Amino acid sequence: MIFIRLFPIRAVLMSALLTTFSMGSAVEVRAAAPVIDQVSSLETAAAKDARLGWWREARFGMFIHWGVYSALAGEWKGQRVEGYSEHIQRLCKIKRADYLEEVVKPFNPAAFDADAWVRTAKEAGMSYIVITALHHDGVAMYDSKVDDYNVVKTSRFGRDPLRELKAACDREGIKLGFYYSHAIDWSLSGDPRYPEPNGPERRLACVERKALPQILELIENYRPALLWGDTPHLNPKELNERILLAVRKADPNLIVNGRLAGATHGDYLTTADRPAEFGLMRGPDERDWEAIPTTNESYGFHAFDKSHKPPAHFIQLLAKAAARGGNLLMNFGPRGDGTFATEDQAILQTLSAWWKVNGDSIRGTERTPLAPQSWGESTLKGNRLYLHVFNWPADGRLLIGGLDSDLLQATLLAAPGEKLGATRLGPDVEIKLPARAPDSADSVVALDFADRPQGGGPLLVQPRMANDLSVFTAELQPAPTPKGSWRLGKGTSLTSHVQGWSKPECAVLWQARLAEAGTFDVIARYDAPDAKGKTQVDTIGGKMATTSSLTFGGEVLVSLGTQTLRGQVSEAGLDVALPLGRVTLGAGPLEIKVAAGAITGQELMQLKGVRLVPVSP
Repeated sequence: MIFIRLFPIRAVLMSALLTTFSMGSAVEVRAAAPVIDQVSSLETAAAKDARLGWWREARFGMFIHWGVYSALAGEWKGQRVEGYSEHIQRLCKIKRADYLEEVVKPFNPAAFDADAWVRTAKEAGMSYIVITALHHDGVAMYDSKVDDYNVVKTSRFGRDPLRELKAACDREGIKLGFYYSHAIDWSLSGDPRYPEPNGPERRLACVERKALPQILELIENYRPALLWGDTPHLNPKELNERILLAVRKADPNLIVNGRLAGATHGDYLTTADRPAEFGLMRGPDERDWEAIPTTNESYGFHAFDKSHKPPAHFIQLLAKAAARGGNLLMNFGPRGDGTFATEDQAILQTLSAWWKVNGDSIRGTERTPLAPQSWGESTLKGNRLYLHVFNWPADGRLLIGGLDSDLLQATLLAAPGEKLGATRLGPDVEIKLPARAPDSADSVVALDFADRPQGGGPLLVQPRMANDLSVFTAELQPAPTPKGSWRLGKGTSLTSHVQGWSKPECAVLWQARLAEAGTFDVIARYDAPDAKGKTQVDTIGGKMATTSSLTFGGEVLVSLGTQTLRGQVSEAGLDVALPLGRVTLGAGPLEIKVAAGAITGQELMQLKGVRLVPVSP
């Protein structure tokens, strides 16, 4: 029998304050000051810094989406499901009774090995793990005393995987965090124990009778290091703040992500799902943030989604996140039997090999002092600057733009005993590299200084390698507004571009510099999904057509200093390369601007960036 242990909480207005909440005891609820003010009163900057210390040090973690849905592997009654596999109950409209009988009860991951999971994460360089304690299907992946709708009491498995995972993490020195879906629970739909319709009153009951008791149960019984909420916009604001206050009182040292009660109230910001790109993250509220990519396009295991990115993608994304002062929480969706998919194992093995050589360039690092570099990214640790070289210079001459400090020595992490030659060239430094890169994805050069290195200035256009200028490092004109259509996309593989280019005054601007004169071919890169479904992408379940209700077209103008190149936006597709012509540029400052001539579609295009390819004399 499925039941919920009810904690006696009196019905109150949504703005009331939950003053205390102890497991198994009555809760006193009375009108008070705004809840978030009460949360703030419990917090100091020093307390937050202490709480986030290990998380800032880590830089790399493993996200695990694993539940009873994993056994379905993206298929229901012979139908392949297009979408996140963990959403299969919603996508296929599976009734709770059917889900219980056909999905929850049979679940039996006989090959689950918590120690193997934790060792795998540790070998890949991950210092923390966040796993789905309860996802949107409402099935708790632990021995909950609040609700028997859990894998211990209701499934064939009959074990507590979170208890086993916690023990394994403690043995290996890995921090464990829990994802908990505090605003969506499909298991409660139509349940007579909860008020109808689905509005503020129902959400209050769902949180008071299940979500908050289970969250506090997890804190009390498992002592997690991090709580990862989700979909806060589906709860009234005051209700999320009540949860946050209860969590802060239960464990002041527990890190809370920005999706529990909104980005401004969490300990750190979380990117959109499946990020493949993100900006420079220099805003005052962007000191602490976390990106959550996944290996293919689903978070839970999806047997038909073969869109896995190559390992190099994640190695470079990890370096980019660290360079911008953020963490990478990389997701894996284990199979229903508790093992990792073959494709995920291959990615993890490559990450492990890279980390053994280069892990010091990520863990414990800070935001780089340098401007974006065409050859890759950089991270900082004390008086050492790490150069993550994605694009190895063919002539062995690596030019570092805007490095102000005097260099003591340069070495490769792959060959630390061999010093590299270095030459100061005005505001830049040139490093002499071997002919062959030690690692094709990311070879790391360590630069040592007597003091903390300094740098900055505009982007340096490299004279001997291709320069890819991303819109995520550019200035948008006019500046985007919170509710405006002109903005950056979410940064996924399909949205790494600007959106809403419907007005002629819109433009994208980069401030750059050339250390020496050069001639370059100029190419604009953009997306323009076809409204007729001709744009094909590999995604969940195989190939699918990505369509847009918009039309694109017009004339694009790219100015480089005093020179302007023109091109016509006429080709539909993803990552379209539009050659614009050739320019010769002199040394010195350079403003690069992309603007519209005439817009003949609903939008001009979805610009991804500009590529400058040097032409040999």
